[in-house]
Amino acid sequence: MTLLLGDVAPDFAAETTEGPIEFHDWAGDQWVILFSHPADYTPVCTTELGYTAKLKDAFTERNAKAIAISVDSLESHQGWVGDIEETQGTGVNFPLIADEDGKVATLYNMIHPNSNAKLTVRAVYVIDPNKKIRASILYPPSTGRNFDEIVRLLDSLQLADSHKVATPVNWTDGEDVIVLPSVTDPDEIARLFPKGVKVIKPYLRTTPQPNK
Repeated sequence: MTLLLGDVAPDFAAETTEGPIEFHDWAGDQWVILFSHPADYTPVCTTELGYTAKLKDAFTERNAKAIAISVDSLESHQGWVGDIEETQGTGVNFPLIADEDGKVATLYNMIHPNSNAKLTVRAVYVIDPNKKIRASILYPPSTGRNFDEIVRLLDSLQLADSHKVATPVNWTDGEDVIVLPSVTDPDEIARLFPKGVKVIKPYLRTTPQPNK
């Protein structure tokens, strides 16, 4: 199954390290970072899950939460959590989905047979409170992800939802943003961007971040 931006994230039932869930019910009205790891007891995944746990407060501030998945058993997940806590200096404070039959991984196109038919690739889905897929990222099993980038992406998506702006290359929270080309009415521009607009080209206009 190929999932596209704007699609409704498939619902599913699963066992997790925090008990059984129905995904849409568990997500509630929050943003969700759903990410897969190739296998338990692997070095890159151990660092990723530890770092994600340390981002819990950052996600909470953004009305978001994380959930991870691999095609390993619940028993395997539960055993591995202790290693993550020992080596990464943090408890695992989000659920790990057990997906031994690969049903959820298949729903979310996390199995790439030409890469490895038995492992989930490092997929990330950012899902909004309407259960829509707003972003997806795929990494090979060998490359650890930059979860600070995922937080930055979440900031950008939420800012774009609340203001008529886009974010430029390498943007970070607090920096100038781009006024959407579709905003052309002078009165609307003045109302939306009271801090002023810098016109670099007619199609390239910047303004201080509106919610700062």
